[in-house]
Order: sequence, then C-alpha cells, then structure tokens
Amino acid sequence: MRLEDATHEYTELTKKLVKGIDNLSQLREEDIEIGATPREVVYQDGKVLLYHFKSSVEKTLKTPVLIVYALVNRPFMVDLQEDRSLVANLLKLGLDIYLIDWGYPSRSDRWLTLDDYLNGYIDDCVDFIRKTHQIDKINLLGICQGGTFSLCYSSLHPDKVKNLVVMVAPIDFRQTETLLNMRGGCTLGPEAIDVDLMVEALGNIPGDFLNLEFLMLKPQQLGIQKYMDFPDIVDSEDKLLNFLRMEKWIFDSPDQAGEAYRQFMKDFYQGNKLIKGEVVIGDRTVNLANVTMPVLNLYADKDHLVPPSSSLALGKYVGSKDYTVQSFPVGHIGMYVSGKVQRDLPPVIANWLKERA
Repeated sequence: MRLEDATHEYTELTKKLVKGIDNLSQLREEDIEIGATPREVVYQDGKVLLYHFKSSVEKTLKTPVLIVYALVNRPFMVDLQEDRSLVANLLKLGLDIYLIDWGYPSRSDRWLTLDDYLNGYIDDCVDFIRKTHQIDKINLLGICQGGTFSLCYSSLHPDKVKNLVVMVAPIDFRQTETLLNMRGGCTLGPEAIDVDLMVEALGNIPGDFLNLEFLMLKPQQLGIQKYMDFPDIVDSEDKLLNFLRMEKWIFDSPDQAGEAYRQFMKDFYQGNKLIKGEVVIGDRTVNLANVTMPVLNLYADKDHLVPPSSSLALGKYVGSKDYTVQSFPVGHIGMYVSGKVQRDLPPVIANWLKERA
C-alpha cells in the first residue's frame, strides 16, 4: 500500500472515530430502549406479565393474537424499535396484539415446570383474553421455543385456539446440521451434557451461561467480527443505535427455572420426544395430531439455530388439514430485524389470519 493511501485511510478512520465518540457522548439511556410500541399490563401472575398493545388503527380482525416468545432472552425482539417491529407492523394491519413477558425467574422459581408454564401461565393468559373479548378461541403466535410451547398448548387445549402461527420453531430436535443441538448433547451423544447434574448443582440455569452458549455457536461472527466492524458504523447515529439495541437485547438474558430447563433439554433435545408423541405436560401427553386448527409455519432459510428441516418436520405430524408453509431468505435473527422481512412477513401473517376469520 502506498504511503498516501495509508495516510488517507488513517485520516478517514480517525474522522469516523471522532464522530463516533461524539455520537456516544450524546446518547441517553432512553435512546437505546427496546420495546417501542405503547402497551399496558392487563394481567399479572407473579413475575409473568400480559401486555396489550395500543393501536390507533381500526381493528379489522375480531379475534386477538397472543404472542408467546421463548424463555431465553426478552420478548421485545418482536418490538425492537419503531421501524423494525413485528408488533407495530401487525397493529398497522388491523390486528389486536397481546404478548406474554416471562419476567426474570429467581431462586423462588427453581421448581417451576413446563406444566406451570403451559397449563398455568399460558392457559391463564388465554383465558383472560377469551373472557375480555367474550370469545371461545384466540389466535396464537409462537416464536422459537415459544412456537414449540404453542404447539404443545394447542395440542392440549385445541378448544381454545382458533388459528396457530409458529415462527422459527424447532419441531424435530434430532438435526445434526444445527450447531444448537450440541448444547443438548445430540451430536456428541446423550452423555455429553448431564442436564440433571447442571440443575442439581445450579438450581436455576444462569442467563449469562446460556447467552455465552449461544454466542459460542458462531464465535468468530458473534464474538469477534461484529466488534471489529464497529468502527465502520460508529459515525452513523442510526447504525450505532441499531447496534446498541441489539447488544442490549442479546445480553439481557433471564435465568431459566431449573425444572423447566431440565424437562425441555431432556425431553425435547436429548429425547426428541415431541415428534414421538412422548412429551408429557402435567398428566397429559402432547400429541401433535390433536393440532387440527389451521396452522401457518414460518421459517428462515439460513437459520443456524433452528434449521429449516427441523421446522418443516411439523408437516409430517400435525393433524391440521389446513397447513401452510412460508420461508424467508434470512437467518434466525433476520426474521426479526431484516427490513425486507419486516415488510413482507407481517402481511403474510395478517392476510392468512384474515382469510380464516
């Protein structure tokens, strides 16, 4: 490289860094808040909150939608910021949106089970919405692990779910091409991770441990490269805020209730019992053939956490005769933050639900 070229690059980088320092110095904590859409708490059970989002748009779909997110990370990835919000875009299309916030489990929640989450919290929220709107059934939108939960719930309570939408939801957990299966010992052998020992030793599973586990699935990209690329965006206030909001969401990882974590890891990941019809929640067995309401299955083509084959397996086991599949050319996180997906995904959901109204 010529000396003048190197000098020019150094000068430009210095300008970016100076501008970046200025941008950072002017940021306020509220500037990187996640959860842009106005909402109110309409129901609470301990740490679990049920939010109802406010909208200035006339509701064109009578049956409300309840969003069930994963226990890992906070649910506001679906409402990251005003121009990248699945919630806001669904509201604009006339849908009535509720969302479950699982909160932050503490030591007192160590013994919460999947039965508590599905037949307790989710069922209570569903009943609250049914009573509020004086309807028999609601629409359910389950995302990632929340999609798996929503499938189980719909199998156990088909009389309460009108339409089911699952998004990047793992169904067949025995997928050797996904890095995430290593966390359950699926690709290394069932003995690779002793889940019982983890729970007995730790009680609740620390959110920081789970977060590190996910980051280590792609350590170069998620742990190194994005920080090496930081100087390229720091001089842009919008790009800087986007980066910081994502960082805030990524590292805001609640602990996991020990018993619920134990069953999910052992029954779903290590045992792959969902597609075998062997998952027992409370005193009832989950049978996907009982999911006879219309189902919309949304997945990401480039998902490294939940590969397409895992999500697409649902078509082999679900009992619905009205089953629709739609893919998007992004990765797992791209389903929430991609501008193109946020343009195309909400109309797919809204139109599909309205056609079945």
